[in-house]
Amino acid sequence: MGVPVYKRILDLFEAEGINTLFGIPDPNFVHMFLEAEARGWTVVAPHHEAAAGFMAEAASRMTGKPALCIGTLGPGIANAAPAIQCCLVENSPVIFLSGQRARVTEQRVRRGRIQFVKQMPLFENSVKYAASIEYADQTDEIIREGIRQAIGGTPGPVYIEYPSHIITEELDLPEPLTPDRYRLVNQGADIDRVAEAVKLIRAAKNPILLVGHAVHTTRMGAAVKELAELMNCPVIQTSGGTSYIPGLEDRTFQYVFSNASIEAVTESDLCLALGTELGEPVHYGRWRYWVKNEAIRKWIYVEQDPTAIGVNRPIDVPLVGDLRGVVPQLVAALKDKPLSPAPGLAKFMKDGQDELDQLAAETLTKSDGSGDTPMHTSRFVVEATKAFPKDGIMIRDGGATVIFQWTYSMCKPHDVIWNQNFGHIGTGLPYATGAMLADKAATGKSRPGMLLTSDSSFLFHIGELETAVRCNLPLVCVVGVDFQWGLEVGVYKRTFGQGTAETGTHWSKEVRFDKIGEGFGCHGEYVTKAEDIAPAIARAYASGKVGVVHVAIDPKANSEEMPKYAEFRTWYAEGTQ
Repeated sequence: MGVPVYKRILDLFEAEGINTLFGIPDPNFVHMFLEAEARGWTVVAPHHEAAAGFMAEAASRMTGKPALCIGTLGPGIANAAPAIQCCLVENSPVIFLSGQRARVTEQRVRRGRIQFVKQMPLFENSVKYAASIEYADQTDEIIREGIRQAIGGTPGPVYIEYPSHIITEELDLPEPLTPDRYRLVNQGADIDRVAEAVKLIRAAKNPILLVGHAVHTTRMGAAVKELAELMNCPVIQTSGGTSYIPGLEDRTFQYVFSNASIEAVTESDLCLALGTELGEPVHYGRWRYWVKNEAIRKWIYVEQDPTAIGVNRPIDVPLVGDLRGVVPQLVAALKDKPLSPAPGLAKFMKDGQDELDQLAAETLTKSDGSGDTPMHTSRFVVEATKAFPKDGIMIRDGGATVIFQWTYSMCKPHDVIWNQNFGHIGTGLPYATGAMLADKAATGKSRPGMLLTSDSSFLFHIGELETAVRCNLPLVCVVGVDFQWGLEVGVYKRTFGQGTAETGTHWSKEVRFDKIGEGFGCHGEYVTKAEDIAPAIARAYASGKVGVVHVAIDPKANSEEMPKYAEFRTWYAEGTQ
């Protein structure tokens, strides 16, 4: 007996260690969904295909592997378009597998065809690779090329069509190849360039490690920890690399949003950049805080995509390769003689903790919600992040509330999921679902998650509360509520002054997210005072249900008093970087 195409597709993904699938089944996929579930896959059907795409994106971040999202032909895959674009900008390797009408139907000259549109042209400019499995015997080569493209060079999404005429066609093929048989796996850098890099590292007096998003999506935390300890230097997080590596929490600082990071960057004479685009949020590594010592600072850049080298700034030693291959090379080369501690490291660590303590104390001077003024957003963030569970997964969403989180967060989670590059709000709830389910599928452990978000963003995909409840996730959604688009209200005020009309930025004050949550089967909490946030979160986790904690916050503070907003705006300094 041959193997049907839908089973072969699952075989090929299993060979990559992929065992999660997100999407809504239609006639093209019912065979695949049943088979995947029978094999023990985590199969999740959300309430919107965009949410399925965001779930798959979060899964790829949590596992370091490509993820799989299914889109029904026509409207289903069209609904996934926001997630496809997001994956492109966020560099997330998600395979979007879509159904399509049989080719005999597609190629006829007809009008009025049901649930049909030519899909390939819609997505070709939003993915790294687009293809259609026209014939059954193309299955292996197209799926493999999709995976190869998704994770090769700069990672990103691919689109593959799966026309209905080949669903159950059978193939007589050997077992799928292991990944190392058909693509580069854990590619190391040129050994001579590694030697050059080590020479620069040993000569540096004030080195820093600049860690980006890919350090965490490749799951290379343990190896980077070893490298940081050998270099004896501070670790600077990009805005996309905000997960803390276990064991390095005290020496890790957020670029710009930690004062210790600014001093470390300013004084550095060598920067080893790992898993980052060196983009606008770090001022391309050559503007603002990088200006001092620019003449003497050396740059080592570990980057998988050779076309990215030297684009945003000159690089002294490019190490072209996968972090999973290059970081162990650097560790091995430095192991015989670790560096002496960087002169300012102890001071940076003390200053970093002092700043957090001062910020927590400062918020005590802000409104706690017990008087005539609702709770200040900084109080909301401090109290909520103090209640973050040990070994939890942090998911961020929202506009103004995320900016408050950059400065006022009191926790140092090892996994943080948020939409940094594209700035697509509303991803939080699907991100939480995808990340937590993929993590459990990969590790067998069910870790608690906290979604710290705002009301406007939470409403985007609030229907996915049902998905989280159905999947029995230990998730608590803490929602700051000011009944407005906080960032946009702030833009009106900064543009036109106080008292201007704020068209399109306010909405009904009758909404109660705790009650909405209860309607979906969640545990709901309504909070107006800062002192009640932590107990409400604790009760939500203890309930054994998905939790929704509605926290009333001050609309004026949320739109006008965002911390270090001027720093955030420098990301958009048109033409000056």
